[in-house]
Amino acid sequence: MASVANHRLVAGTLAVALTAVLVWFGTGMAPWWPLVWLAPLPVLWFATQASWWAAALAAVLGWQLGLLNLWHYLHGVLRLPLPVIANICVVEVIFFALAVLLFRALARRGAAVTAILAFATTRVAYEYVLNLVSPHGTYGSLAYSQIDFLPFLQLASITGPWGMSFFVMLCPAALAIAWQLRGTRRQALRIVAVSFGALAAVLVFGAVRLARSGGPTVPVGLVASDPPTSPEVADEGPPTTALFAAYARAAADLAAQGAQAIVLPEKLGVLVDAQGSTVQDNDAKLQALADRTRAVIVIGLIHVAAPVKYNEARVYVPGAPIQTYAKHHMIPWFESKLTPGRALLTLARPQATWGVQICKDMDFTPLSRAYGAAGVGLMLVPAWDFVLDRIAHGHMAILRGVESGFAIVRAAKQGYLTVSDNRGRIRAEVTSDAAPFATLLTTVPESHTPTLYLWLGDWFAWLALATLAGTIVQLVRLRRG
Repeated sequence: MASVANHRLVAGTLAVALTAVLVWFGTGMAPWWPLVWLAPLPVLWFATQASWWAAALAAVLGWQLGLLNLWHYLHGVLRLPLPVIANICVVEVIFFALAVLLFRALARRGAAVTAILAFATTRVAYEYVLNLVSPHGTYGSLAYSQIDFLPFLQLASITGPWGMSFFVMLCPAALAIAWQLRGTRRQALRIVAVSFGALAAVLVFGAVRLARSGGPTVPVGLVASDPPTSPEVADEGPPTTALFAAYARAAADLAAQGAQAIVLPEKLGVLVDAQGSTVQDNDAKLQALADRTRAVIVIGLIHVAAPVKYNEARVYVPGAPIQTYAKHHMIPWFESKLTPGRALLTLARPQATWGVQICKDMDFTPLSRAYGAAGVGLMLVPAWDFVLDRIAHGHMAILRGVESGFAIVRAAKQGYLTVSDNRGRIRAEVTSDAAPFATLLTTVPESHTPTLYLWLGDWFAWLALATLAGTIVQLVRLRRG
């Protein structure tokens, strides 16, 4: 008995360690996408042969230790209160443990296929419900770990992020079941063949979709300045005026090289309505630049229109009135005093329709779907990241373009200047601190591509919820039997 107990202790410890390492390097600020596909496997393998409490403990420890890769970002960079950090981690860990326990209970009762579906759909259910109630939207979805896996990324055009998370969880669950059933080789091989056959079909679809992209392109330019001694947001009055003038000179250089859309970062400075001449002077100079160069210029700022403040993008279109877009989704604590916007902003251009969003807006699927429904083919996005998350958060926006059929021009201070197409390919990218005024000039397709996800929305998430309910019903029946 002692030797059996020791063997299980060693197996459990090894499972926890392997899952923690795979989660640590497969998620976080710079995820390595192949590792996520393997991360749950050690704990699932252990769960099929352990008691329920040992399986739960292994799941909690393995996933929680892996998620410590976010500690410095959440505590050191964002400076979130400890109770908030604990809540973020505890909820995810609890759902992972519940998924493992549901998988274990079904697998041990011979419901192999149901066990696999239960594990994968529990993750989808968690991510979808969190997306509905969290001020951070889809942040934390496993789909974002797969941004660099381009053929698989195309699944988002059908299912949104939910189908991607489903497959990331489905495949390790299928391998764990196949190992449990290794004594009945035919059934084990059948489960692996069906699961990975479905994944293969997804990858074939993705390869075909990538090969069929294209369309008319437009030259775009991006500018950002991140000198270490500069304030994060220029003060109102002369500091904002001077900064805008410097950005205008960089934008003029890009326009002279052919850029037809020029995007500057979020919250560069402050414009106050009471200082009428300052607002008018800045607007007049940037509008004159747009008129002279025939380029659309998008600049992010804080607009004070007493008694409210907006995180705003001001858009200067050649020969047209100045247009504005107010950010919809605010960062809790950091932007609690700003008033959210409610309206879309679309620009009818000669060959396509363009849209405007700001930074965190791109963390939410409904807003981008609304733009996709309006036929937007190019999204212009002023943004602001926090250096450490320039990959993890900066590249989240790429998924919105795949889902809703538009290319993205995103200029972030303390991040990247990034241009991606509607297939999620990064056409060009440079860090915002690459020069005193970092610039990027490239071309990108601007035509809109319809997608199934755009038409049907979160159908896959609802299917996953229904499937999860069905697996729970089956478990109840098996326990009663």
